[in-house]
Amino acid sequence: MKAELIKKEGNKVTLKITVDNNKFEAAVTKSYNKNKGKYNIPGFRKGKAPKVVIETQYGKGIFYNDAIEILFPEVYPNAIKELNIDPIDRPDLDVEEISQDNGLVMVVNVEVKPEFELGAYKGIEVAKVDNNVTETEVEVSLDEMLNKNARLVSVEDKALENGNTAIIDFEGFESGVAFEGGKGENHNLVIGSNTFIPGFEEQLIGKKAGEEIEVNVTFPAEYHAENLAGKPVVFNVKVNDVKVKELPELDDEFAKDASEFDTLAELRADVRAKLEEEAKNSSEAQMRNVIVEKVAANTEVEAPESMIQQQIDNMLMELNYQLQYQGLNLQQLLEMTGRDIAELREERKADAAKLVKSSLVLEAIADAEKIDSSDEDFSAELEKMSSMYNMEVEKLKASLRESDIEDIKNQIKIRKTIDLLVENAIIA
Repeated sequence: MKAELIKKEGNKVTLKITVDNNKFEAAVTKSYNKNKGKYNIPGFRKGKAPKVVIETQYGKGIFYNDAIEILFPEVYPNAIKELNIDPIDRPDLDVEEISQDNGLVMVVNVEVKPEFELGAYKGIEVAKVDNNVTETEVEVSLDEMLNKNARLVSVEDKALENGNTAIIDFEGFESGVAFEGGKGENHNLVIGSNTFIPGFEEQLIGKKAGEEIEVNVTFPAEYHAENLAGKPVVFNVKVNDVKVKELPELDDEFAKDASEFDTLAELRADVRAKLEEEAKNSSEAQMRNVIVEKVAANTEVEAPESMIQQQIDNMLMELNYQLQYQGLNLQQLLEMTGRDIAELREERKADAAKLVKSSLVLEAIADAEKIDSSDEDFSAELEKMSSMYNMEVEKLKASLRESDIEDIKNQIKIRKTIDLLVENAIIA
């Protein structure tokens, strides 16, 4: 294989890749062996016709396209490595020549990462970020622990209030006809949680166990079920039980029951220590982000559109994962908010461009400072990941794809690069 750089204009590169005829013919033979079963040739059993016979009937180049698809994933990575170019998008391939003398000659057009001069990245001045933990925050955390350990207790002759839990049977009707998904029995509904249609929970306030009520509500116009969107409906509701939250006493007994500590004082000290650790990590993350933003601002480079679009893809994928934890997906979010995917992508474009620019600058600094991820770094990262996922290191390593490994190594390299920026920053 021979690779040659033909032209470079901005971020657009044209290269020529030449594969000798013997190698190309070997790929053609592979294509023939893979595809010969598709051809019915008179006088031959299916899949038994010689290559030359199929080529005579269907044309000499019948196997060429598939042969190129076999060869290209092998020769292209070698070509870009040899020419030291860093593609950021899919290559556009044209076949210039196929001949016995010159073999397969391909011309490839591809967009690469932009070249630029780094601005100042050492001696960056930043203000120290301190996130101090207040006594109120400690009390809030303890209150959360109390609520997690609370019991729901039935209360006779109790009128429902905000915060109470109603155990209800319900069935919904639209124009007098029961609709799908509108029925439930012994459903736990926290009044004020806004988990039901707007206006539903408020109409239960003041009701007691054993009472029945007609609840009149209107589905939101952007409701995901089109047959109900914007429609007025009636729910027949029966309150089976009213429960209130009973909190434990915040004392030594609670500390023993809810933690590994024997006293409330020890529990309180542990809560504060954990909050302070979180505050410290948050302060460091904020400061690192500020340094990266200032360093990126010192360098003039335009984020390529293809990289911006890839970053938006990643952002929307992450958003979809987050929505799935709430029982939704991206399409439902769009329907509920009355937007389309193009608007959502445009909303995120500025942030995506900012992230891409920061990434380009950090990679350039890593190259300039010869920062890389060692085998020791990678092993240490796997140890942390295995602990996080409660998985044996070897099993975790075996589950990783080559792209996953490269991604982890790149994350390590970028993290070490930011460490260098922090070490060389002036923090006032």
